[in-house]
Amino acid sequence: MSPYLTSLASKEGDNNAKGLRHVAQHLDADPTLLSTSLDPFTITTSTGFMPWHTPIVDLPQAFDALTKILEEIPIVKEDGTPGLLATYQLGPTIDNGALPDLLSKIDELQTVDGKPDLALATAAFRDYAFLASAYLLEPCWERWNKGLEGYGLGRAILPKCIAGPLVKTAKLLDIPPFMSYAAAYTLYNYRFANQSTGASDYSNLRLVRAFERGLDPTSSEAGFVLTHVDMVKHSGSLVKGATQLLDAVACNAGTETINDAFDLLLDTMKVVEESMESMWSHSKPKDYLSYRTFIFGITNQSMFPDGVIYEGENDGKPMSFRGESGANDSMIPLLDGLLQIPMPTNPLTEILKDFRSYRPKPHREFLAAVREQAEEVGVREHCCRDVETTVRYLRLLEHVRSFRWRHWLFAREYIIRRSTHPTATGGSPIVTWLPNQLQAVMKLMTSTWEGISAEQRAGVSKDVVEMMENVVDQRDKLQKEVDRWCQERGQ
Repeated sequence: MSPYLTSLASKEGDNNAKGLRHVAQHLDADPTLLSTSLDPFTITTSTGFMPWHTPIVDLPQAFDALTKILEEIPIVKEDGTPGLLATYQLGPTIDNGALPDLLSKIDELQTVDGKPDLALATAAFRDYAFLASAYLLEPCWERWNKGLEGYGLGRAILPKCIAGPLVKTAKLLDIPPFMSYAAAYTLYNYRFANQSTGASDYSNLRLVRAFERGLDPTSSEAGFVLTHVDMVKHSGSLVKGATQLLDAVACNAGTETINDAFDLLLDTMKVVEESMESMWSHSKPKDYLSYRTFIFGITNQSMFPDGVIYEGENDGKPMSFRGESGANDSMIPLLDGLLQIPMPTNPLTEILKDFRSYRPKPHREFLAAVREQAEEVGVREHCCRDVETTVRYLRLLEHVRSFRWRHWLFAREYIIRRSTHPTATGGSPIVTWLPNQLQAVMKLMTSTWEGISAEQRAGVSKDVVEMMENVVDQRDKLQKEVDRWCQERGQ
């Protein structure tokens, strides 16, 4: 792990003791009135974990050389012709000096009052992160595309013209200088075909940057990214429901107030999961491994056994960062913290904690504050005092279970059945990591259900009883499936 990433982890820990509204000062703000000197991922109850403004597509004219290369990168460009990655020419193009060092231009990304413009900084981070991953992983893509075994080795040195601006924008945003889920590949990588329609209609979403065929909105790469956008657009209600629940428990509000907060969370998760289910039609499992090549990280990957040297940075010492991963989304971690889902003490959970550092700073601080406040007021204990609220608590846990189960199915069908590579893009073990969290939530559901007396269970609706029967059955089936995959793959 690089010293840079270690410092990020410690900063998050410093925020754990801060109150919810202390770290999310704009929680109830109108996002249209916010300044671009704020992090685009500043949390409000209307925008949730999405950027509070539509992502910036075009950088200022000073970055035209960067923009031109990015437009030429995709394997299939927007006009349908082959791009630089199609012929493995990105590396030679960069190495031959096509991109000037624009480090000094980052300082010019300012608001009218002279503050760093973090909206523009995020757009620059996104663009340099795309270029960095394409450059470093191009040899791996070439090997994979030619049908050779394994991914081989990526490039071990990131040129100064990419490394410098990438590190500088990352420091402005307080995130690691590598392709990230929120600030680069997904949540700051969409635009609208029709601005007036906005995000209300999935078909109106388009990618800003892509590696493979993603500039075609019907492609699997576009579907993979934009389905996540479509899911997270509902997160404002999750943030609102979580804050309402914490406030209600903190002031010992009545059951009705607490249940209203639960109902908002339950209704929202239903819509989120419906959107998540559309992944199967928006992004085909058979297509995933192709563009997946470009979202691998450095940490725990065979392609980068000695890390990567960022020219001009870290005294020339190699650095290592985790890759882009949907596991870095903030919705389920919000519910993990709010519902006080205990995770087992093991190396897999340590990876889960390490992922926290890869989220935008406002997300990290907010999630840390939610975990702290939920622990302080005792959400789990408070919500299990009466059967009606306990059932709502169980139903929300069921959404966490269902979400994680579907994520496991995605991993199984898109990756495990199709690749022997042992690690996910974020550097976690591909077979055992997701089940670690899935088993944890099912264990809590089981213990919570067992805490309800037989007499009280008799009055619970049939669908809840069936839900819990499914949990017991799934715990056993999941463990057997994981054991089988580990045995077959020699892990």
